[in-house]
Amino acid sequence: MLNEGFSCENTFINYIPSYTAVGHTTVFTGSVPAIHGIAGNGWIDQATGKGVYCTDDSTVQGVGSSSKAGKMSPRNLLATTITDELRMATNFQSKVIGVSLKDRASILPAGHNPTGAFWFDDAQGDFITSTWYMNELPKWVKDFNAKDEPSRLTATPWTTLYPINTYKQSTADDVKWEGKFKGETAPTFPHNLSELYKTDKDVIRSSPYGNTLTLNFAKAAVDGNNLGEALLPTF
Repeated sequence: MLNEGFSCENTFINYIPSYTAVGHTTVFTGSVPAIHGIAGNGWIDQATGKGVYCTDDSTVQGVGSSSKAGKMSPRNLLATTITDELRMATNFQSKVIGVSLKDRASILPAGHNPTGAFWFDDAQGDFITSTWYMNELPKWVKDFNAKDEPSRLTATPWTTLYPINTYKQSTADDVKWEGKFKGETAPTFPHNLSELYKTDKDVIRSSPYGNTLTLNFAKAAVDGNNLGEALLPTF
């Protein structure tokens, strides 16, 4: 790493605040909140005095869900993203799919006109979208949801890879500043995710299985949309 890597000694974040929605948008637009419009994960609308979540959109409906989790879109995003520019540069022949457990992490990077954007609805344990993008979930999304991956992933306890007494450079497993999952009496391994997930679907977001779930859905998106397949020119 010393001989072949890079040392970035004059780097800085050129936006405030450094919340996730602002970061996603700044990276994908190459702009700043004053221009792209995403001033935080949420903010107060000066015109109405009401709170606004970054991807809230009352004009759309959820697809795959009837809950408020589906009423989301990039409507508050004022600038184009690199993914928007890719779509326009190819006369919308290229494909862009936003995938994340969080709505904002899927919606904002995918831009205004992606092929699709999907996020996880904790209430029902499925990936969903909104009518901004489509009126019905694609078959590959329905097939993925039907497999109930979250239940499969959380079927076994979350435990350490090696015997816990071999982690010599870690703090104690039970420390007062570490948060507990809802229903736990202590924040210690193993975590019985199977039981916890039955009453709190959000638990998967705070475990390694959230990453696995996202990756598996992204793989399904690649297969379901033939991503990477070369487009042959027509004359």
